[in-house]
Amino acid sequence: MSQIIAMSDKDDGSDDSDVSVVLKTRPKTKKPPLYKVLILNDDYTPMEFVVHVLEKFFGMSHQQSFELMLTVHKKGMAVVGVYSHEIAETKVTQVMDFARRHQHPLQCTMEKE
Repeated sequence: MSQIIAMSDKDDGSDDSDVSVVLKTRPKTKKPPLYKVLILNDDYTPMEFVVHVLEKFFGMSHQQSFELMLTVHKKGMAVVGVYSHEIAETKVTQVMDFARRHQHPLQCTMEKE
């Protein structure tokens, strides 16, 4: 946010070029909010498919994917990544589209961290 303060030596309202401008800047930058991408458990999607999704869309190794799939299976859901809003939204859409194309009811969602 910037404030402009105009100062003049003359207060007679004339338009002179003696006007100096002072800018006070206050940086108010803050990091954009992050979003957690979550995979939800269901009783129909094969475990191997969930492992494949985690490898394909989240760049996990087979071992990482397998362990996270077990977490989803046991706890009902798991965070699979934390991203900016746009990236999280894209990941959710990609996973949901991929699951639908393969006729699985796998659910993927996002929530603010």
